Amino acid sequence: MEAIAPRQSDILKAARETGQVMVDDLAQAYQVTPQTIRKDINDLCQRGLLQRIHGGAVISTSVTNFAYEARRRLAHEEKRLIGVAAAQLIPDDCSILINIGTTTEQVAVALRGKKDLLVITNNTHVISILTGHPQIEIIVAGGVVRQSDGGIVGEAAVDFIQQFKVDYAIVGTSGIDPDGSLLDYDYREVKVAKAIMDNARTTILVADSMKLERSAPVRIGHLSDLDYVVTDHPLPPSLQGICDEANVQVVVAHTS
Repeated sequence: MEAIAPRQSDILKAARETGQVMVDDLAQAYQVTPQTIRKDINDLCQRGLLQRIHGGAVISTSVTNFAYEARRRLAHEEKRLIGVAAAQLIPDDCSILINIGTTTEQVAVALRGKKDLLVITNNTHVISILTGHPQIEIIVAGGVVRQSDGGIVGEAAVDFIQQFKVDYAIVGTSGIDPDGSLLDYDYREVKVAKAIMDNARTTILVADSMKLERSAPVRIGHLSDLDYVVTDHPLPPSLQGICDEANVQVVVAHTS
């Protein structure tokens, strides 16, 4: 295999650091045409190092997730709008389980105006987001704190969550398979996510459309297990068909 050209090596490094690279930004940075950058990206994709997304590329991997800060920056505005749309489904005076994830954190941000909420979470960032809002009571799951992203995982967290039966669960996913499977990377996190889904009367998945272009090795569940999917773009017909058959409501958070 030929050595990677210097510009392509820089593009790959940028993708590893930030989670994604965009054609227009790279063309401006290197003062070349978008077509030249697309060729670079196509070469890296053919090597299996990058994976194309709309307007750019992400690191190609189905085994390890991006770093937390990179995930937080990816599709940030889309996630914010998804958070707002999901929060609109949740009334005052109810109980909620909120899972690990940068999109679930945006739901927590949008919930800060609600009243008389009980929030149970295994996400330390959600704790920080909701602390200082007296109308929201926070209960924290016990367990091992994952240093990479502040998620609380392990059997202790699962056992803790199984004590509850809440009105709503807010969950995320790292990837959505074409067959409708919801996928993630850490089997310990998946165990907690399953417990959260099993112990809620209504389950809301929050996932931006990039998740349709990614894969991961551990199965959380299936689209048909949900009550709502909140995303930023209409689902492909095959996945929309799965949701229609299972009476899962799809909410599209408009980004313009």
